[in-house]
Amino acid sequence: MQLELSPADAEFRGRMRDVFTTKVSPEIRDTVLEGRHLTRDQIVEAQRTLNAEGLAVPHWPVEWGGQDWTELQRHLWHEEMQRAGVPIPLAFNASMIGPVIAHFGTQEQKERFLPATANLDIWWSQGFSEPDAGSDLASLRTTAVRDGDDWVVNGQKTWTTLGQHGDWIFTLVRTDPEVKKQAGISMLLIDMTTPGVEVRPIELIDGGHEVNEVWFTDVRVPGDLLVGELNGGWTIAKFLLGNERVGVAPVGATKRALAAVKANAGPLMDDPLVRARVAELENELLALELTALRVVAHSSDGAPHPASSVLKLRGTELQQAVSELALDLAGPASLAARAGDDSPQEGWARRSAPTYLNLRKASIYGGSNEIQRQIISRTILGL
Repeated sequence: MQLELSPADAEFRGRMRDVFTTKVSPEIRDTVLEGRHLTRDQIVEAQRTLNAEGLAVPHWPVEWGGQDWTELQRHLWHEEMQRAGVPIPLAFNASMIGPVIAHFGTQEQKERFLPATANLDIWWSQGFSEPDAGSDLASLRTTAVRDGDDWVVNGQKTWTTLGQHGDWIFTLVRTDPEVKKQAGISMLLIDMTTPGVEVRPIELIDGGHEVNEVWFTDVRVPGDLLVGELNGGWTIAKFLLGNERVGVAPVGATKRALAAVKANAGPLMDDPLVRARVAELENELLALELTALRVVAHSSDGAPHPASSVLKLRGTELQQAVSELALDLAGPASLAARAGDDSPQEGWARRSAPTYLNLRKASIYGGSNEIQRQIISRTILGL
């Protein structure tokens, strides 16, 4: 495998690096690099900056703001963004519903939603998981019943990440309860200000408010907000969940986090056991990066390489391992997680425990690591 970039790709990487480090607000980048939480306004500002440069949704069709890039260029775009501390474009907009509308939506839906989605004028939420339908998503029970030209929706969604900021929610609903469960599902776009939509916060183990429950009580949705074919939602869901091919393993962000751990460790880096642990993680991240490049090299036909499951599995494990190392090095100082900025404990140490706790979710979302192991066993090992 050729690991050296061509002159054209090296120039491309330099151009990405220049845009990311000169156009995006230093305050926003510092927030990311220091591991602090971004505000809604910061996320919106960053994406609008990228969109103005034509870099928010490069994988979309060109007519809707995309770029005719190679898979390697998309990989370099993603890696340089993480390296620079630039917030990744909001996944619900850029990687989920945007490509779905571009592929399955009507012309009217594309014109109405795609420009606003790329520019984050609309903040989308994801309405997939339910209390009894997570990994077994096809068991969802939220219903949509036809009433004249409209749909009336009743049910509950859960683990709706950043739903407290949402303007609209793309929602899987059961429109035919009499057929095989995968065959009776449709997708609706629902304005979250519609009467009957209620967002309830879920407090996480780290004390933060990142996820929510969303309840629908007799919510009336116009019929023209059905995406794709009636009862075609399962096909759309598979398209959406399989769309993220490059960047499934946050190599750049994890490398950046590990570098920060080394910089913050101080005299602890003199301990040979700590150095050995850091070296092992650096080697694992290098192997993961090479695997990511292999996936890129074999994904040009539009179908994800089976090794993408390896990226999800190992990438999330390494995210968690780096956060665990930071927690161990912070020691008792990590207990000051709720202390204010006037705390004598350093900021990185105070953030280590919330980060560690928050990343417990990484091996579950986007297809749990147990499911990834099953995919690997079938498609790579042939078991």
